[in-house]
Amino acid sequence: MLLLDDSSPDAIVIDTAIPESAEKLGAAIESDWPRLSGRVTRIEQPLDSVALAAGDVVVSSHACGNLTDVVIDRAMAAGARVAVLPCCHDLDDSSAEDLTGWIDGALAQDIRRAERLRRNGYRVWTQTIPDEITPKNRLLLACLR
Repeated sequence: MLLLDDSSPDAIVIDTAIPESAEKLGAAIESDWPRLSGRVTRIEQPLDSVALAAGDVVVSSHACGNLTDVVIDRAMAAGARVAVLPCCHDLDDSSAEDLTGWIDGALAQDIRRAERLRRNGYRVWTQTIPDEITPKNRLLLACLR
């Protein structure tokens, strides 16, 4: 996100288990984009233990299963902007069951997520990123109106 929009001073990466490769990958990225140096902090703890504020942009890439919903809920509770790339949809979740006669279950769940954001006062944009980057390529962006 900091590469796309340089208006944020820093970013915090939160995960319950930071991969061993994170430091090496971070150094390689900073080598190619030095303006990121010292602006990304990694925190190993649960998402719900980190305070969010209305001025934040909450980003989640490949949030598996209901983690996408947790991220959206946390962003809405803070009134923060949100960008998610849903992944590994839990098709046993019945929240979109009524749409699966027409469209696939994963898409139905993502439509429900967009609808939930709209009902809660968010302006929503839906986009896709190229399949070559990832086959789980539906991008859901939202901010309060």
